[in-house]
Amino acid sequence: MHIANHVKECGNGIVNVMVDLACEQARLGHNVAVASAGGGYTQLLNKHGITHYNLNQTRRPVPMLQAFFHFRKMLKAFQPDIIHAHMMTGALLSRLLKGFHKYKIITHVHNEFQKSANIMKVGDSVIAVSQAVAESMQRRGILANKLHVVRNGTIGSPRTEISTEVVLEGIPIVTVAGMYVRKGIAELIEAFNVVAKEYEEAHLYLVGDGPDREAFEAQADTSHYRERIHFLGYQSDPRAYMKAADIFVLASHKDPFPLVLIEAREAGCAIIATEVDGMPEALEFGQYGLLVPPKSAEELSKGIMAMLKYPDVLNAYRTKASQGLEYYSVERVARDTLEIYQNTLIS
Repeated sequence: MHIANHVKECGNGIVNVMVDLACEQARLGHNVAVASAGGGYTQLLNKHGITHYNLNQTRRPVPMLQAFFHFRKMLKAFQPDIIHAHMMTGALLSRLLKGFHKYKIITHVHNEFQKSANIMKVGDSVIAVSQAVAESMQRRGILANKLHVVRNGTIGSPRTEISTEVVLEGIPIVTVAGMYVRKGIAELIEAFNVVAKEYEEAHLYLVGDGPDREAFEAQADTSHYRERIHFLGYQSDPRAYMKAADIFVLASHKDPFPLVLIEAREAGCAIIATEVDGMPEALEFGQYGLLVPPKSAEELSKGIMAMLKYPDVLNAYRTKASQGLEYYSVERVARDTLEIYQNTLIS
């Protein structure tokens, strides 16, 4: 049984990883359930024969008390061997109810930069999405023998449908990211101002939504090149924009192991990303994309300008990006995870 706050189709990487994993486990013949407050992916889960239990995990006293008893009924009905908790609330509920049941808890650390990631210590085994995350969690006190690295993969995702085609103007520079300060959107806009001055055909496309979007739009409005900065909001098929991009940029300040870098590689993008957390691992430490320091609009603009100035370099990164992707399949993620389940059950 997987447990998370919701299964909404909103670009949430944690939800996407969980849905992919649950569907692949079901395809491999396992009895799989998901407990969440629901969302657009419930239909996909049902299609794969996965039972979905509605569980409201709102962090207020009355809803949490109700969640405790509702989850207890679900456990009695499903009788899981493993509870795989992807978020803090699910991890806590699983731990609180463990005295009544004989399951093992697997916690999955997707965003270790959050303080609440410490709660994931309650797992009998803990999955980290990158080596960088595993090392960080070990520094927080998780024993090395409890930690396992399972890097994210999106190749063969059941969420993937036939991609549409979009046509972007001029020289398209694209990012797909939540509109959060930690995603480096401010630095990307600043870097684009430098690039746009030199390249009149350059356009910046920002795909994604989030709480800081209004601030970024206000920043863009002050730019001399604001007509070439496009906020597209959340898109259900961001791959179409990656495929249309000349350059894909992810300027995060923090990012444990973003799915979007694997998706950008699959789309054959020339990629520029910041050298933080698990991002270098997703690009094989610069082999499949250009790495630049975080929080530096200057270094970001230099990277973009270098690719635009030297098309051979840009095309070489395009070619390299799509190599070695076999490792990043959803099936590999599922099999690695199932091995952890088996070892945890006999320990």
